[in-house]
Amino acid sequence: MDMMDADPIEPIDEAMIRALVHAFYGRVRDDAVLGPIFAGVIGADWGPHLAKMCDFWSSVMLRSARYQGRPMQAHAAVDALRPEHFAHWLELFRATAREVCPPRAAARFIERAEKIAESLRLGVMFQRGILPDAPARRAG
Repeated sequence: MDMMDADPIEPIDEAMIRALVHAFYGRVRDDAVLGPIFAGVIGADWGPHLAKMCDFWSSVMLRSARYQGRPMQAHAAVDALRPEHFAHWLELFRATAREVCPPRAAARFIERAEKIAESLRLGVMFQRGILPDAPARRAG
């Protein structure tokens, strides 16, 4: 048994989700690539988007069913969003999760984020008639 197996599993709760979402989107806002794309959609008031993303991650990780949106349609509607942006989004998400969350919780968030990003990337490509290339999951 390695040291990771000896650690207790850190429970994911609403406070952890909120901390991760707010830290991550703080990075997105400041990012030279993703910041302008998000700003073009969200505008100056990030409060509603942050609340929606907390609901989304609560639904994904805690099965709270608070999120009622349509992420595929929302992402496909953003003309500036390109398939390669999903890999960059994942890089920022992974780094933030590893900084904000305990190791096992971070790994759980990252695993789900990788699946979600790939699904959204493929959906956006499909809606735009672009043939799939390599997965969004580049370097981990």
